[in-house]
Amino acid sequence: MRDAARRMLIERLIPFWAGLRDAEHGGFYGWMDYELRVDREAVKGCILNSRILWFFSEAARLTGSDVARACADHAYRFMTERCFDREHGGLFWSVTYDGCPDDTTKHTYNQAFGIYALSAYHRLTGNADALAAAWSLYDVIEGHCSDAGGYLEAFTRDWGPESNEKLSENGVMAQRTMNTLLHVFEGYSGLYEVTRDPRAERALRRMLDIYAVKVFDPVRDRQRVFFDLDYNELIDLHSYGHDIESSWLIDWGADLLGDEALSGRIHAIDSRLARNIYARAYRDHSLLNECERGVDNTWRIWWVQAEAVLGFEHEYQKSGDPKFRAAAEDIWRYIETRLTDPRTGEWFWQLDAHGNPDPQKPIVEPWKCPYHNGRLCMRLMEGRV
Repeated sequence: MRDAARRMLIERLIPFWAGLRDAEHGGFYGWMDYELRVDREAVKGCILNSRILWFFSEAARLTGSDVARACADHAYRFMTERCFDREHGGLFWSVTYDGCPDDTTKHTYNQAFGIYALSAYHRLTGNADALAAAWSLYDVIEGHCSDAGGYLEAFTRDWGPESNEKLSENGVMAQRTMNTLLHVFEGYSGLYEVTRDPRAERALRRMLDIYAVKVFDPVRDRQRVFFDLDYNELIDLHSYGHDIESSWLIDWGADLLGDEALSGRIHAIDSRLARNIYARAYRDHSLLNECERGVDNTWRIWWVQAEAVLGFEHEYQKSGDPKFRAAAEDIWRYIETRLTDPRTGEWFWQLDAHGNPDPQKPIVEPWKCPYHNGRLCMRLMEGRV
């Protein structure tokens, strides 16, 4: 898979996303529909820009690509000049195509991806301002988005309370989510990787405890997804994609801390996630999306397949069980032969159970980005899964 991943990154993903660079207004175009029509005046999601910044920073570091480096610089300028709120701090949810505030909601999830991206850009460039910006977002999360129980979700522009439509789904309104905790953990792990700062370490340890005690369900060997403030589960929902993503990502962050006892505890939990996903959701060369109240959603989502390859390969490297290597290779073939759009080299949003792409879903929008598939390629290339 390593050579194939290199080809996909260099020949497909980098050229596709570089082609969406907006030279006039900054950043990258925020929408391409299924017919490959780009809306040059679509809003630009700040999560999309953060993920693009992360992607090109890591791609430039790993490959030495001048194109990737130039795109990383371009994304960094747009983030720092347009996505930051100079008055109240933090990142907006979205800006207009020409860089004016659009949706001024402040979401914890969004701030976390800013940290992840700025840390990667600092790792590439040594830019001290990028690291300072990452720490400013850390201070925002710890100062506005954290309470005694963990991390909260959505806020107004000036950090008043706001309902959490953006990270709630399936008919519930969550006050805490597994997804936000996971990606705050991810962002802080990226920051800790480049700084080894004890502030980030303390926060990571806190989150690992929340994960092990509040989020992981030891009876069902899965994560709970949506919560009230007291971590009461709001819905019977099994997110197959998030469980397989967590199974390698949380191991990675825990291992950065160099605490063998802690890593052993987390590795055991994450192996239970991966093995349960293999048994329940690996089907017909791919991974199902989720299961709500006992009913499977059988769409094959782009990001779920990327995380499945990483998760199963990671579990193979932990356990030596060949069935996980075989599953990773099987899903990689599915990605190459079914999920990759032959017109562009980017991936379709989702396929049905028969492998047909959904023409109602765009190729690019605020959530559809090169973060999951790009990360898959780069971690396979590095042998770091």
